[in-house]
Amino acid sequence: MISEIFELLRICWTFRHRSWYRRFPFLPLPSKRYLQWRIETAYGSRSLRNLRWHDVAAYARWHRAMRLNQSSPVVKNDIWD
Repeated sequence: MISEIFELLRICWTFRHRSWYRRFPFLPLPSKRYLQWRIETAYGSRSLRNLRWHDVAAYARWHRAMRLNQSSPVVKNDIWD
């Protein structure tokens, strides 16, 4: 679980809003529009209520495997449960 959290922080940094340092709360987070688009493409709705930790953790594991060029066993049990 800790490795997923660190990978999610890395993902946030990668997709941070361009001028994150100019806007409160001064955190390098992805733009709200980008997050809504990602959630809508995954779940068919922009609502955060559809977001599940299980899916977020599976994405973090997949992202880490791709970043490290590991042969990702994109753990089918993670995604297709």
